[in-house]
Amino acid sequence: MKFIFSDEFHESLDAIEDFIGQDSPNRALNFTHNLWRKIETIPFMPYRFRKKQNFNDENIRDLIYKGHTIPFEIREDIIIILDIYNHNIKSRFANSTD
Repeated sequence: MKFIFSDEFHESLDAIEDFIGQDSPNRALNFTHNLWRKIETIPFMPYRFRKKQNFNDENIRDLIYKGHTIPFEIREDIIIILDIYNHNIKSRFANSTD
């Protein structure tokens, strides 16, 4: 499967890396490295991740990683990574009840 990463995902991830990096650049690198490893597991059984709440679409799922939500869309041969956000900071993609 191929991955497509939205601009929102890249912008949000940069902000998260910058925030973590203020405290510990090494921890920011580890966070990002381990996040990529987790994202790479999505194609193996992508429907094992929780269905996005309040979306009537089986193909929109959430990967949860260290308090961050990574919503993604499953298409035939593509996984679209939509965004990443912390439960304290809502995404443009997140709805009000997530």
